[in-house]
Amino acid sequence: MNREEIKQFLPHREPMLLVDSVELDEDQVARALYHVRGDEFFLQGHFPGNPVVPGVILCEIMAQSSSMLIKELLVGRTPFYAGIDNVRFKRQVKPGDTVHIISRIVRQRGLIFFVEAKAEVDGELCTQGNLTFALVDNDKLGG
Repeated sequence: MNREEIKQFLPHREPMLLVDSVELDEDQVARALYHVRGDEFFLQGHFPGNPVVPGVILCEIMAQSSSMLIKELLVGRTPFYAGIDNVRFKRQVKPGDTVHIISRIVRQRGLIFFVEAKAEVDGELCTQGNLTFALVDNDKLGG
């Protein structure tokens, strides 16, 4: 799926849509890509002269990619973080890098999903961790 197809399921929009493409395989694994262009808002001051993608943004990239595993359940709902555990950062991600995300759901309890995810650049591990997110019906959101 490309960005426009992803927008049919994820509520995120630019500049917070951080998935360029995603493929879902038969083994319930999401394989997604995000290319760091260099003009993203989160690079503006992180760090001048040495732009590095913040770790929290790498976690968000993994979460958005993982959400596509349950894309049908996203219709009329918004995914929210419920936990981030055992996250490790192994390599910096910089402008020009293409982040490859691999994730899978390891457990589900109702509309709460527990995910293992990792992000790589050029086959080298950048970030890995366990993410938990909950789906909330849009009609229950304040706004």
